[in-house]
Amino acid sequence: MGDGLKEAQARAEARFQKQQKAAQEGAKANAEREAQAQAVEARTSRLRSLRLAKEAADKETTAKNEETKAKTKSATAKKKRAT
Repeated sequence: MGDGLKEAQARAEARFQKQQKAAQEGAKANAEREAQAQAVEARTSRLRSLRLAKEAADKETTAKNEETKAKTKSATAKKKRAT
């Protein structure tokens, strides 16, 4: 009977070690996924801010171009009226 008890203890210990290893691997995998998610979020945030800055600069450039066109049109119209 002593052998049966030792075998049961050995099986239980092996099962416990297997569960511990699986838990450690699971924790490591979760940490890796979390790190990847944070990296994606950081890149997305950086790209979003770059896009918004570019859009703002484009709007400003468009507004300046429209203003310049309006001034040129106005000056041309004044010259035509003056002659």
